[in-house]
Amino acid sequence: MIKLIATDIDGTILIPEGKFTQGVKECIKKLDEIGIKVVLVTGRMNAAAELIAKELKLSTPVVSYQGGLVKSSGKTLYKKYLTCKQAEKIIEWANYEGIHLNLYNNDILYSEEDCYEIQRYCNNQHTKYIVKQFSEIKKDKVNKVLAIDYNDPQKIDKFEKELPKVFPELYIVKSTPYFLEFSNKEASKYCAVKFLQKYWNLKDEEILTIGDQNNDIALLQAGGIKIAMGNATEELKQYADYVTDTVFNDGFVKAMEKFCFSKR
Repeated sequence: MIKLIATDIDGTILIPEGKFTQGVKECIKKLDEIGIKVVLVTGRMNAAAELIAKELKLSTPVVSYQGGLVKSSGKTLYKKYLTCKQAEKIIEWANYEGIHLNLYNNDILYSEEDCYEIQRYCNNQHTKYIVKQFSEIKKDKVNKVLAIDYNDPQKIDKFEKELPKVFPELYIVKSTPYFLEFSNKEASKYCAVKFLQKYWNLKDEEILTIGDQNNDIALLQAGGIKIAMGNATEELKQYADYVTDTVFNDGFVKAMEKFCFSKR
């Protein structure tokens, strides 16, 4: 019997317009009522993820930064940061490549320029940011670094393949066609879900994981039941036990009906 649903947000329960369907809201409420824990597992910063958890009336821990931070009611349960040296190495690489970076330190988003990339990103995420030179930031609690290229997604594909050899000490993953994320090796969705599994003393078969992008490969690998959305990448679908409908057609709801509600 499923006891934990570990779900991605964007493209899984949240449609690109930034809205939840009524079906998703009712489904999550029903899961809570029958005692199944629903945990949001996202690459978003904690401050943004907490707003979504509040909108969905979830009281469970929130996993943010691809698994680098797990918080519950303001209490930090799990945290994995980049070192200052690692962050500076990424910044040096980005400067050489001429690619925009978002720097997240202690759950605050920084950009060196008030440019198109940061404006578009924050408008979509409903997130605030501070414009500041990275050299002026202490970088003592770097949650992650995000590289953005809206103009040439093929660059992101290229970097995703090449950079693990350049930065073998980091966890590097593509979270959308435009985003490449850098974090601590233990800041993955897999690590965070496995932490919660031990925290709640759950068996593998009691955990269902569901997502849509390449960064959710780690998420699916942590679950006993692995679900890919109909709009998922082809790479992710290869790791799934089952492919549900798209986010536009309440694929999350249909998966819950098949694996949770029908079993009861």
